[in-house]
Amino acid sequence: MAQSMHDSAGDPRNADILIDVNGTLKPRAAAMVSVFDSGFVLGDGVWEGLRVHKGRYAFLGAHLDRLYEGAKAIALDIGLSREALTQRLYATLEANGMSDGVHVRLMVTRGLRATPYQDPRVVVSGATIVIVPEYKEPLPAIVETGITLFTVHVRRGYPDVQDPKLNSHSKLNCITACIQAIEAGADEALMLDPHGFVATCNSTHFFIVRKGEVWTSSGDYCLGGITRANVIRLCRENGIPVFEKNFSLTDVYGADEAFVTGTFAGLVPARSVDGRQLTEGRGSMTARLQWLYKALVEADVGAAARP
Repeated sequence: MAQSMHDSAGDPRNADILIDVNGTLKPRAAAMVSVFDSGFVLGDGVWEGLRVHKGRYAFLGAHLDRLYEGAKAIALDIGLSREALTQRLYATLEANGMSDGVHVRLMVTRGLRATPYQDPRVVVSGATIVIVPEYKEPLPAIVETGITLFTVHVRRGYPDVQDPKLNSHSKLNCITACIQAIEAGADEALMLDPHGFVATCNSTHFFIVRKGEVWTSSGDYCLGGITRANVIRLCRENGIPVFEKNFSLTDVYGADEAFVTGTFAGLVPARSVDGRQLTEGRGSMTARLQWLYKALVEADVGAAARP
């Protein structure tokens, strides 16, 4: 059965979580937004996925940088300072008594519209801010044995069409890519850029390992991934040759191993691409980087201060 890097075992505690909707904590069943909300009507908003470890948000500064920069780029006023939003994030954890094994979805939309229309001048409220915390851990089997990928026809487009660097609510191209991969019997989609080079996956970033070198895309046609940047940093700090460059599917098919990265599960092996078997599970480089990344998370949360 096909599975995603984001698969997790269900946790019954999630039935009783409190969700923050514009500063008010609500039970899961009562946590709702209006049908006139910009996010529901048009996918008009930005978001972040956050991991909580030992009561701290991992790499929170980088995530907030991306959130506020994205909001600024689309002229969306979040309406809260970074400090106030950080306090709200931690208050949500405290209200739920959460400290470990938690994934948080932070969503910000442009707010309520007077009518379901795209013009932002019809917005009649401040931004809608929703914080959804869940007990959610990656499945050990996926972290160890990995996922399969299928290269889809859906491309990552040019930045003057819809910039893939923007972490917007509008993810339909990624969804259609994922659908094609699922229908082909794979776990997730590998997406090319407009020139035919490897760009990224539908919900994660993609790396290959060739002769002791780690390669990832140029970054021109993918989101500025937090985990992606951390892996590149770890390679440089530990003497592992790493390159952000254009490469083709031929390079992928001939690689020694491959892996994907994302906030939820960190690093996960990609054991096959388009039916070409690269590894049985995780390769030696992937295993090493998993260990280094785990240590980096520990160091980051160890140095973080709660408000």
